Amino acid sequence: MAITKMRFRQFTAFEELDFIAYPGINVLVGANGTGKTHLMKVAYAACDISKTKIDFAEKLVRVFMPSFQHLGRLVRRQQTSSHDEEGLQDPIECHVEVRRDDTLSIDAFFFNYEMSSGDAEVLYAKEWCDRPVESVYIPVKEMLANAPGFRSLYAQREIHFEEIYADILDRAYLPPLRDPMDRDYRLLVDLRQIIGGEVTTRGEEFFLISEQGSLEFTLLAEGMRKLGLLWRLIRNGAMSKGSILFWDEPETNLNPKLFGPLVEILLELQRMGVQIFIATHDYVILKELDLRMNSQDQIAFHSLYRHPENDQIHLHTTEAYLAIHPNAIAQAFDSLYDREIERSMRGEDQ
Repeated sequence: MAITKMRFRQFTAFEELDFIAYPGINVLVGANGTGKTHLMKVAYAACDISKTKIDFAEKLVRVFMPSFQHLGRLVRRQQTSSHDEEGLQDPIECHVEVRRDDTLSIDAFFFNYEMSSGDAEVLYAKEWCDRPVESVYIPVKEMLANAPGFRSLYAQREIHFEEIYADILDRAYLPPLRDPMDRDYRLLVDLRQIIGGEVTTRGEEFFLISEQGSLEFTLLAEGMRKLGLLWRLIRNGAMSKGSILFWDEPETNLNPKLFGPLVEILLELQRMGVQIFIATHDYVILKELDLRMNSQDQIAFHSLYRHPENDQIHLHTTEAYLAIHPNAIAQAFDSLYDREIERSMRGEDQ
């Protein structure tokens, strides 16, 4: 039940964008403000409602948290706009479409002046929810160390947190499967060696259990917490064959020496049938993927960029690392290398 295509018209940063997803790993790169996270949040919202069955427009509001929860604020802002005699802006229609397996689609249509998610027109076939898909969104901010009390507070109070934070805790709190699949078990063994133990809960608190005893997550390095979350999601079946993983900047607060093992885990998840979307700003993550992937892996690099002539966001997709264009990450590292050579040459001249 993989995502195959997404379409955006006048949505947040996108004036018009068509996105073709690969069934394996989809790597999103680009400068800040080019819509990488927005693209993943829309896809996640569409997947999540296939299980929760809440309204798609309402889920978009919950994961994006526009001011006053006004749906119309998700419509792309125009640089110039005309107004009527009363100063009201001309209506702008937004369209968001997500397709799964090219047979199922969900569409949302709404205008910039609409406040309530109930004003949107959402179209999808009954099969969208009859054929649910497991999905996980791992945000940049680590949540397991801050888990105790969060879900009950979120459920009872209006706190300004995007719903992806409550959702990831819901996945992490799931009890473990009785008998993990053989391939899942191998992944769990690899992750256990990296993090030095297994992750469990006591009440609402997460602990790493190792040969030295138990260590609460508040005392664990943040990078290890992220890998511990990954172990937990595989152990409880939240990530298994047919599921979809969205991970925003997996490199954040992770020691670079762990990038290689992390990429190997992601590649193995893809080989066992998990569709993956990651947004990254890190050269090493990209290069590790390039060096570790094999000819059977289904990996696409999607470069989002602003066109110099009209400042609109465009997309270039390739299966080859060297063909990523534009590649802001590589350009930054090339600049560092050039400056290092220049300084070295000046030193020799002296």
